[in-house]
Amino acid sequence: MGQCLGCVQVDQSTVAVKEHFGKFDEVLEPGCHCMPWCFGYKLAGGLSLRVQQLDVRCETKTKDNVFVTVVASIQYRALAGKAADAFYKLSNTKGQIQSYVFDVIRASVPRLELDSVFVQKNEIAKAVEVELEKAMSTYGFEIVQTLIVDIEPDIHVKRAMNEINAATRLRVAANEKAEAEKILQIKKAEGEAESKYLSGLGIARQRQAIVDGLRDSVLAFSENVPGTSAKDVMDMVLVTQYFDTMKEIGASSKSSSVFIPHGPGAVRDVATQIRDGLLQAANVQH
Repeated sequence: MGQCLGCVQVDQSTVAVKEHFGKFDEVLEPGCHCMPWCFGYKLAGGLSLRVQQLDVRCETKTKDNVFVTVVASIQYRALAGKAADAFYKLSNTKGQIQSYVFDVIRASVPRLELDSVFVQKNEIAKAVEVELEKAMSTYGFEIVQTLIVDIEPDIHVKRAMNEINAATRLRVAANEKAEAEKILQIKKAEGEAESKYLSGLGIARQRQAIVDGLRDSVLAFSENVPGTSAKDVMDMVLVTQYFDTMKEIGASSKSSSVFIPHGPGAVRDVATQIRDGLLQAANVQH
């Protein structure tokens, strides 16, 4: 209806291109404009000034021969001051941008190994942005920002990377577990050593007390009974203890102790052995 009346409306964030008999005449800003079509004027088309986004998927190979798909997100817009260039010089803006993205990515990624591609994705994005800005400014477009939003290795490579990572974590966990068990074993051994040391001290003190008691008994008996020697008193004490032991063994129904040889004549040998053992222990303590 506006064309019939010779008026056109240009929306906000949009510019229109006006032609006169097929030749570029001017760029129309947002608002209402007179378009006397009867004098050869016409509206060639409109151009959006909004920021647009183009996602480009580029498959390439890294330095270590791993195929990856790099997804780049290009944010761009037409410049109002160069609307005529943006409208006339490019017939396929998205195709042109995609070609430059392919060129830069396929020139940058093959120089890097896979791990480096992930680390240096910002540098790759910057290289793409610089190249696009230099090329697209000629055609009246501004590159607002370039982002590398995803790096997708081949599915088999991704599975292998996950397995390597899982194996590494399991190895670390195994080392930590082994270290913990080692500490427990060391602490347990230290506790057992301390326990045995204290037990040995107790046994040594017990034996020392027994030796001291027997010595005191022998000395007291020898003083009170004239004509007896310390050896006689020791033999009598040891034989008495021997028979006390035999009595306790005989009183127990579950006893399995056996003395070989055993008989009245063996009592003196047993007494001699016990006495020698105790005297040796007393000498060691002193």
